[in-house]
Amino acid sequence: MTRYAPKSDLEVLQGTLDLLVLKALGAGPLHGWAISRRIRDLSSDVLSVNQGSLYPALYRLEERGWIVGQDAQSPEGRRIRVYRSTAAGRRQVVREVETWDLYAAAMRRVILAT
Repeated sequence: MTRYAPKSDLEVLQGTLDLLVLKALGAGPLHGWAISRRIRDLSSDVLSVNQGSLYPALYRLEERGWIVGQDAQSPEGRRIRVYRSTAAGRRQVVREVETWDLYAAAMRRVILAT
């Protein structure tokens, strides 16, 4: 298993949200509200991402080249922005999952310690 340098608390929180968004987009392009809904649905209503956290994450992921956004129109005629993951974003998912697995395993060891 590859070892990664520990991240700061903020990096872990942002990385977790980044991973959730990238995984939500793995099924195909979605607009912001649909990304939030997909995360909620996939987590069986345990995780919810508010708009105040989601949109900065989308802008951050777009800056990094992991997603691209395109203006579109909703069926109701409203202007929306639809996001899709890029090849770089799909590679990042693999890295983020490896990091998440490392943290989850460490948490399991601590929680199960007697």
